[in-house]
Amino acid sequence: MSIFLNSDSRVIVQGMTGAEGRKHTQRMLSAGTTIVAGTNPRKAGTSVDFDVVGYGPAADRVENGTVSVPVYATVAEAKEATNANTSVIFVPPAFAKGAALEAIDAGIETIVVITEGIPVADSTVFVSHALKKGVRLIGPNCPGIISPNQSNVGITPADITGPGRIGLVSKSGTLTYQLMYELRDFGFTTCLGIGGDPVVGTTHIDALAAFEADPDTDLVVMIGEIGGDAEERAATWIKENMTKPVVAYVAGFTAPEGKTMGHAGAIVSGSSGTAAAKAEALEAVGVRVGRTPSQTAQLAREILSK
Repeated sequence: MSIFLNSDSRVIVQGMTGAEGRKHTQRMLSAGTTIVAGTNPRKAGTSVDFDVVGYGPAADRVENGTVSVPVYATVAEAKEATNANTSVIFVPPAFAKGAALEAIDAGIETIVVITEGIPVADSTVFVSHALKKGVRLIGPNCPGIISPNQSNVGITPADITGPGRIGLVSKSGTLTYQLMYELRDFGFTTCLGIGGDPVVGTTHIDALAAFEADPDTDLVVMIGEIGGDAEERAATWIKENMTKPVVAYVAGFTAPEGKTMGHAGAIVSGSSGTAAAKAEALEAVGVRVGRTPSQTAQLAREILSK
């Protein structure tokens, strides 16, 4: 099993005809993702051909050759024609709010917003709308989600690891990839990048709850970073609800106060939001916290080996 994404997911790519959309559509198809449509009002009625060569865990079930993906004017038209239930957004920041709202109102169940640099005011609008409509929105400013050998929606490399029994939720894209690689011999049910902006659609707690309910996930790796209080809130939730072991890493132990580090939400303000405070909160509820990504992987390895 997996969370939020599986082999039945039927995906629309918003922004498929742009450079980034084309590149990553090719990679998602080669990873076994079922991509059924793209959208672009100016190119509706056309199609885009992709030369697909399977790779990663899904290589043995991907049919190599040319895949032609139709382009529709709107998400609603694409959904009606293809029965899509998932959308991934590769559009510039200025158009991201409109793209997300369009997908939400079209009835898409799961929406992944890859775009970075979206104004927080815009993110607040579409994240709030998704919550009201009961839509699973992942991101913005995230690498997406992958359930190895089932589906890959976003920019996560599909050849790092195969399926297994670890769940991974992370604020950081590159640290997602590193932990996937470090624990590739165990494999993953789902690896989820939630994004590092101040406002995101899916939180650590959302992912932890889904992994807790997934019978195939035996352990969860949680990656946080400085800024905000998401990790502290996750610690409280873990104490009250989690029965499966969790190991964690908090990026930013050496970050200077008052300076934004990478993600828009990664900033230490006074005594709040520090890596040390987050690690302390997690360790207080029994979560083992590594001081480096490799040490975090080793902690997970020790638990899984038992």
